[in-house]
Amino acid sequence: MRVNPVIVGADGTDCSKTAVRWAAREARRLGLPLRVTHAFDWEWREARDGVGYDDVDNARKIADGITANAVYEAHVVAGDLEVEGDAVVGNPAPRLLADSEAARLVVLGSRGRGGFGGLLLGSVSQRVATHAKCSVVVVRGRGESAAGPVVAGVDDSPVAETVLESAFEAAAGRGSGLEVVRGFASPLPLWMAGMAAVDLSTPPMAELDEYRELEEQLAPWRDKFPDVPVRLLVTEQNIASVLVAASAKAQLVVVGSRGHGVVAGTLLGSTGLQLLHHADCPVYIVRRAER
Repeated sequence: MRVNPVIVGADGTDCSKTAVRWAAREARRLGLPLRVTHAFDWEWREARDGVGYDDVDNARKIADGITANAVYEAHVVAGDLEVEGDAVVGNPAPRLLADSEAARLVVLGSRGRGGFGGLLLGSVSQRVATHAKCSVVVVRGRGESAAGPVVAGVDDSPVAETVLESAFEAAAGRGSGLEVVRGFASPLPLWMAGMAAVDLSTPPMAELDEYRELEEQLAPWRDKFPDVPVRLLVTEQNIASVLVAASAKAQLVVVGSRGHGVVAGTLLGSTGLQLLHHADCPVYIVRRAER
């Protein structure tokens, strides 16, 4: 298979099947092959319970069946897409992280087989979204919705241009509009938060410096994608909350792997984490190429 495929993690769950279908459509849109990866770990059982070779063979047959079904699902929605199935022994997160070195995109469902029923995000999905070497999509909420705009959250961090590039490409490929959201600090100082209301007014959005800066930031991308209708929103509300609310009517939310206001060394900002736990549509975590 060619270098830089789309890779999707499969484990046979409903979340996984939705992710496989989403990944297949995305791979077809990008003109890239799709690799379905299912990692199964039986060695811990052998060490604890003395599992024999028959059990290992059965585990392999189950893994091959999960992989084959996922490949079938991909072909159902994407026709003659080039799809490769890969059932491997090992822990899913380390395997997918290793594969991300040579991938264009890694796609995962929001939940897997492990964990507790009340969790909003599986441990494998969070670990891969946080540490992968390429961009990651976690398919959650209305995973297969083709209605609504693409929504992008941007700031003036170095990854913002990559976010805009990915968001414009996603909107153009889907024939949808694009909503670009940027936050700004409230004019009310934090030390006044507990005081009585004061006579402060926020100017119209179009008069804000942040709005004008966003217009300038978008100009080259508007020129490159003239057929993509763009709506701008500059808000003083919590940006993560705004994006989560927007996800209820979006088909994709695009954000960077890091932003402002994060602790040095953090690999995924708080906005990305909140979206991975609460968004109602797939979340695209854009990471700048490190190779």
